[in-house]
Amino acid sequence: MTDLDLLHFEQLKKDVQTEYLKKSTPSHDEISKWKGIDIIYFQEDLRKKAKGNISEKSFYTYFKTSPVTKLPRIDMLNLLSVYAGYESWYDFKKQHLFAGELLQENEDLEPEEVKELEKTVSLSPELPKTEISTKKIEYQVQENDDLQKSTTDNQLIKENPKISAHTEIQPAAPRKNILKKNAWAIITTILIAVTGVLGFKDEIFSKTYKYCFTDKDRGVSVINTLEIRIIKENESPLLYKIKPGECFYYSTKDKNIKMQISAPFYEYLEVNRNLENAPEEEMIELKPDDYKMAAYYFSIKDVKGGNSAEQVALIKQKRNQLESLISNNAVIYQVYDNNTYGIERLDKQKYITLVTTPTTSLKNLSVIEMKKDNKGKIVSIKFKIASTDEKNK
Repeated sequence: MTDLDLLHFEQLKKDVQTEYLKKSTPSHDEISKWKGIDIIYFQEDLRKKAKGNISEKSFYTYFKTSPVTKLPRIDMLNLLSVYAGYESWYDFKKQHLFAGELLQENEDLEPEEVKELEKTVSLSPELPKTEISTKKIEYQVQENDDLQKSTTDNQLIKENPKISAHTEIQPAAPRKNILKKNAWAIITTILIAVTGVLGFKDEIFSKTYKYCFTDKDRGVSVINTLEIRIIKENESPLLYKIKPGECFYYSTKDKNIKMQISAPFYEYLEVNRNLENAPEEEMIELKPDDYKMAAYYFSIKDVKGGNSAEQVALIKQKRNQLESLISNNAVIYQVYDNNTYGIERLDKQKYITLVTTPTTSLKNLSVIEMKKDNKGKIVSIKFKIASTDEKNK
C-alpha cells in the first residue's frame, strides 16, 4: 500500500457519494455526515447496483474519517468501484492516474521490496550438507553370548529343583456352606433394590403435567418459539424452549409450579398453579402484542410481489396502525454495535418512516425494549438493526 492508494480511495469515496446523490436525497450531501437511516438506504442501493454489501461498522471505519490511514480489503474496493461505474478497483485507479504514476498489473511487491528479498536470500548462509542429508540410523543388536556359544564348556547349567518324595499333600478345603452363600446373594439383591429406589425416587413419585398454548385472539396455536422459566424457591430458574405448535411436558413431585412465559409476538405471562388440585392437561392462552405482530407482518411481507396499488395500500395500513399504537411523545432509540455512534434518538414520524419503507434491512430489525402506559399506548421503544459484517474478516 502506498500514499497514492490512499489518495485514490479518497477519490473513490467522492465518486460513490456522487453516484448515490444522483437519485437519493440523504440528510447531508457529504457522505461522512451520513448516519442511521441514511446508511441503511445507501446499503440497500449498494446491494441493488453492485450486488454486494458493506457492514455498518466498515462504513463508520472508512467513510466517517477523512483521510483514512489504511485501505479496506480488495473485495470492498472492487465493490465500491463497481457501484461508482468502474469494472474494478484497478480500473478506477487506471482512469485516475496521478502525474508520474505507473500502474502495474501485479502490485503485490514493490521493486524495492523484490530487491531487498533477493539480497536477503543471497546473504543467507548455506546449511551443511551433512545436516541436510538423511542419516542412516544404525541399530546395534547386542549379542547374547550365552545364546551364541556353540560349546557348553562355559555355560552355566541351572538345575531344576528336585521334587522331594516326602512332599506332603494338603487335604482339599471344605466346601462353603450353600445356605451361607445364598444369604449373601439375597442381602446383595436387597441392597441393589434399595439403592435403585433411592436413586430414582423423583421419577417414581413424580407426576407429569402437560401444558399447551393458544393465541387468545385467533384461537390457533402460537406462531413463536416460547421461552418458559420454571421458578423454584432457593434455586436458579430452569429454562425450556418450546417450538410453535408443541406442548410443554413437566414432571415434578412439588405441590406448586410457577412458570414465566415469554414469546417475541405475545405479552409476558406468569402462571402459578397449585398442583394438588390442578388437572394433568391444561390449555394456556397468550395475548398477542399488536405492535410486534404488525411490525413482524410488514417486515416479512414481500410488497414487491404485488402491483403498486397493493404496495401503497399495505404501507398506508401499516402507518395507520403505528400512528394509533405509538404515543406522540414516545421516546425512541436506535442502538448501534460500533463505538463511534452508539445510540441515536428518533421522533415518532421518522421511526414510522423507517419501518414502513420496504428494505431488506427491516428483516434484521429487533425490538430490545418496549414500554406502554396504562392506556396501552407505546411510550418507549429501543430497537436495533443487526448488521452482517463482510465475510472472512
